[in-house]
Amino acid sequence: MDAGESQFALSVALEAAKAAGRVLLGHYETLELKGVRSKTSRRDLVSLADVEAERTIVAYLRDHLPGHAIEAEEEVQDATQDGRPRWFVDPLDGTINFVQGLPQFCVSLGLFWDGKPQVAVVHAPRLGETFFATRGGGAFLEHSGGRRRLHTSTKQDLADCILATGFPYRREELRPNNLENFSAFFLDVRGVRRMGSAALDLAYVAAGRLDGYWELYLSPYDVAAGALLVLEAGGVVTDSVGADDWLRGGHIVASGPGVHRAIQSRLLGPDPRWKG
Repeated sequence: MDAGESQFALSVALEAAKAAGRVLLGHYETLELKGVRSKTSRRDLVSLADVEAERTIVAYLRDHLPGHAIEAEEEVQDATQDGRPRWFVDPLDGTINFVQGLPQFCVSLGLFWDGKPQVAVVHAPRLGETFFATRGGGAFLEHSGGRRRLHTSTKQDLADCILATGFPYRREELRPNNLENFSAFFLDVRGVRRMGSAALDLAYVAAGRLDGYWELYLSPYDVAAGALLVLEAGGVVTDSVGADDWLRGGHIVASGPGVHRAIQSRLLGPDPRWKG
């Protein structure tokens, strides 16, 4: 994918994400309980806002990039082996936060082609921040104060670090369920945050707000965009064993380069029987 194609895809993704963000804000703090239902567990929610935002994004992508495939969280799953550029779409990452009236939620769009991330957009409409990147073009944050280039943390010692993680919806069924990993860092780092949105956690690593992030039992649409943000901001992204199977493998570690090995080496990976 050349620079011109990447820039056009980025412009489309930015418009689609912001349109979806407007849909989400239209429902924010007004969504009735009848508009929310559970999926795989009582913790795994989907709302009318998720579905409407996804339909907005899908319609925009189909209209402007008809040759691209889409793999989205709620309704759209194009064939996975067709060789086309592929969008991974999470229309509302942080649904529980959204339903609860917390502002830490976002729209996430990541474009892959030829097995590599090409374009990323993470748009947090309630926070007024949009993170974006293209392969080889750097990562940036756009907000009311303007635009700035992103750089990951340069810290070298875990004792100085703020890390982030999350826990699986079916935590009572899965071993390890990540509580063991949380405990492995609890006494040795400055702090651990659990903010409820994988895409935002990755964007914050790219921005240097977090020094590192790990999580297990994730789906591709959780990480596709955020991982490219981290990479283009100078960070490192692997799976929990230090390999490259972070998109579909279900587990990810992302950080500044100075502490990546120290984080990754402590982790227990997911149950190999797990299927997302």
